[in-house]
Parts: sequence; C-alpha cells; structure tokens
Amino acid sequence: MTNARRAASDRRTTTHRRRRSARKPVVASLAAVTLLAGAWYATAATLDLGGEDAGDGTTTAAEASATGSTEASPTATATGTASASPSPTPTATATPTATAKAPAAAKAATGTLAVTSTAVTLSAKFAYLSAGYNNTREWTRTTTAVAPNGTLRVAWPASDGIHVTPLTAAGKRAAADTVVKGAKEVGGLVAHNDGFALLTRVADTNKWKETAAALVRYTNGKQTFATKLTGTASHDTAPLLDGQLTWNGTKYGTYFVVHGAGGFADGHFGDKLAYVSAKGAKLSGGWGWGCSHNEGIALHAEPTGAFTSLCFDDWRSGLFVSTGIGAPDTAPAVQREQCWAGYCGGTFAGRTGELVKSSTGRYATAFGSRGAASAAKNPDDASGRGWTVKPKTTTHQVAVAFLKTRNTPAGKPVYLTNTPGTEHVNVHIAPYGKDRLLVSWETLKNAKCASGTCTGTFTGTHLRLIDWNGKFQSADKVVTARITGDIAIQKDGSLTWAYAPVTPSYATALTGASPTTTTLRIARLKP
Repeated sequence: MTNARRAASDRRTTTHRRRRSARKPVVASLAAVTLLAGAWYATAATLDLGGEDAGDGTTTAAEASATGSTEASPTATATGTASASPSPTPTATATPTATAKAPAAAKAATGTLAVTSTAVTLSAKFAYLSAGYNNTREWTRTTTAVAPNGTLRVAWPASDGIHVTPLTAAGKRAAADTVVKGAKEVGGLVAHNDGFALLTRVADTNKWKETAAALVRYTNGKQTFATKLTGTASHDTAPLLDGQLTWNGTKYGTYFVVHGAGGFADGHFGDKLAYVSAKGAKLSGGWGWGCSHNEGIALHAEPTGAFTSLCFDDWRSGLFVSTGIGAPDTAPAVQREQCWAGYCGGTFAGRTGELVKSSTGRYATAFGSRGAASAAKNPDDASGRGWTVKPKTTTHQVAVAFLKTRNTPAGKPVYLTNTPGTEHVNVHIAPYGKDRLLVSWETLKNAKCASGTCTGTFTGTHLRLIDWNGKFQSADKVVTARITGDIAIQKDGSLTWAYAPVTPSYATALTGASPTTTTLRIARLKP
C-alpha cells in the first residue's frame, strides 16, 4: 500500500486535531487513551505468506562524479520562487541555529569523495518508485547491511516477496537470492555471517484484513523463525511499517507503525517498539503505543538499556526523542515542524532515518526541514498537548540535529542549506572516518509547492562533509551515484548502499504503476 493511499484516507478526516483528547505516556504496554478519529492508512490487502529493465547494464565501472554545486551560498537571503501561502506573524520563535558556514579551505576542495559502483543483475523486476503524499515520487526502499565477516546483504521488494541478495565485501553477487515468499515491504535488515534477519509484513487475520509486522530470520538459506509482532492479543496490525531494525549482538530492536484493531486505539495509528531475542522470542521493554501519528522513525542499537529512538509526531508537531518512553507527551523536542497525518514539514527520507553515534556518545541525524516561523500550543486541542506550527519556508532545507546523550538534544539543529527556491529531498547522514559525517541530499530547482510537497527539476545528488558540531569540512560535491536506501558501514569505514541506476525525475507526481529495473548498482565510498 502506498503512502498516497494512506494520505487520501487522511484527507477525508480534516478535523483530526480538534478531536484529540488527553492521553498519558505509555511504557511497554497499551494505555487507555483516545486518539484522533478516522483511519490514517487505507486498508491493505491480505498476503499469501509461504515494468521493464531501466538499468544501465551489468558491467563494473567507476561512478563518474563532478565537483560543483547548484546550491546558493549558505548565507543567501531567504527568498525564493516557490509558491507559498502568506506567512502569519510569528507568535513563538522556534527557528534552529543559523546555517553553518564553510571554511575557506573547505570551499576550495571537496576532498576524496569519490564514489565507485558495481552493477548487480536482479532475479526479478524491482519497482523502484513509490507514491508518497500528494503522489510525490519517492524511492522504493532498499536496505544494505554488512555481516561481521564483511559480506553484504541487500534487501529489495518484488512481486513474489522480499529478495535478499548476498554480496561479497566488494559488492559483487555471491550466490542466488533468498526470497521471503509473501512478505511485503523492507522494514529493516540485519546481516549475519550465516544469513540475515528481516523486518517485514506477512499475512494475518484481523478485522481490517491487514498484514502483521514480523521479524523473520534465515540461517544458511532456511527460515529459522518468523515472529509476528502485531496480532489479536495486542489489538494491532501493520498495513505498512516505515520501520527500522537494529541488532546489538544479543537482541533485535524493531520499531514500526501500527494500526489499532480493537481496544482503546481501534482504528487509530501509533507506533510500536518491540525487542526480540536471537532465537525469535519476544522480550520485555519497548512499548505498544507511542508516537501518533508517527511520520518518521530512527533507531540505534545500544549495548545495554533502551535503544535510542526518534520519531516525527504529528500531534505535537515535530521531531522528538522517544527513547525508553514511547509516547511524546513528555518527550524532548528536537525540532518543531508543521506535521499532519500523512505528511510532516520535516521528514526523514521515506519516513525512515539514520541515527549516527560518535565515539564520545553523541548522536546525529539529518532530515529535510521547513523550520518553524512560529510554534505554539493549539488552543483548539482540549488536552493542552497539541501544537500548531507555521513553517518558515515552503521548500525543505537540509538540517542536522545532535543529541548529547540518548535522551537529550544538544541545542538547535544546524541548517546546511538556505535556498528557499530549491527543494531538498532524500536527505541521509552516515559516519565518515573517525570524526566526520557525510550528509547527502538531492536538489530540485524551480520548486513548485502545494500542501507541503514540491515538484521541480532534478539538479543532482550532493555530498558534503561536516564535523560533529555541524561545521563544513568540504564544499558540496555533486555525483551521479544516488543514495536512496539504508547505508551499510563496512569494517574499513567504507559506506555501501544499493540504488536503481536511473535518471531521477521529480517534475511530476507519480501516477500509475512504478517503472521497474532488473539492475541495482552497489555503490561504495571509502573515507
């Protein structure tokens, strides 16, 4: 089911904020609470568990790259050509730290940001686009994961299930795919020396006829367990996940969207964090109902205690630290954004984001942000917890936020761009060497925006290095390789990911079926 369908469902419920009533934070259980009326997501089809090639060939080649930038100066005046509704007079300031400036040396050179790639032929067609809110074009998620022995796995969806392709450390096919039959959606992937674990959706029986979230483990090509994470007993389903899966060497952390199917949350949407043992047993901890609606998820495994987690919540409008508490009623705010069901003014790529941890215990995440010209509690919300945020810009800019601990934000986010006439999408962040971060994004010039989403002319994939204070360590480098899926960090620090080798286009909304490819490129960037 596409995000366009869930958004269409929500647009039929236009007064959802006014219908909120008070709720209390929950930990590891469902709490008695009333949420908004109406369904966020459309009903998904049940599963039976058990296009043409648009690629550029299967030869191995170095990815051509070009130095330069279509961005305006980071200190450019905040004016642009994108359409926008009149901005109200701000009533509460919620603007992040000013845009970071690049040092002169960084502007003169981009360093060694040289991306190479290898082509891998797929065993089935991969529909590489998905329809987001307002049918915006989004890249269908692929996830690349590295095993302790250095080998790679890439998960991608096809008509017959989720394919997991084994690769060598160099990014070449190592064996035939393992196909998780009947599974829908790549919600996260962990690679093991002898196989993998996949967060996905499988067939289930419930009042909505929707799928269930499940963690599936394969060992030496055979399924060793399939643990359903939603069901009748917990009164929830998972018509889509927008999820994350992490592993700390002892247990898995699974974080995903849920749909109430009975009980206090019948018909409403929240999120769930569940822990699972190495053998597939459900463990204590996490929560059954958290951010509502969750418009973006990030999760980082920890050796002990609660896994660090972030969520974009539409009720309180913004990005919050949900670590260990689930519901954001008392959660620290990382950044206020204009959010509503099906769309958030700041967002992770495809509603899933990276959360990078430094050697000193700090964290960083990156997202597309419209900022906040004003942010205040919603007077129409009787609970006193709802917020109303007016965006600062019509287009999304690139923001990086830091946490000083797993529970505490470290000041306001830093903006890496300040070009309101340009839309910035598909924002990613990853560690680059010992003390730097790589941030990537795609730009759309001449952006035309309506209802929080934009179309425009694609002008490149940008790479930029920053330090752990958000200061530029390089100028932009524009490359032909795109970062569109989850990134694996190899033993030598190299970043590896899979992407469809097609020319991006964001000029129009996606209508009809997605185009397909039978080739993926496995990209590598070595610090």
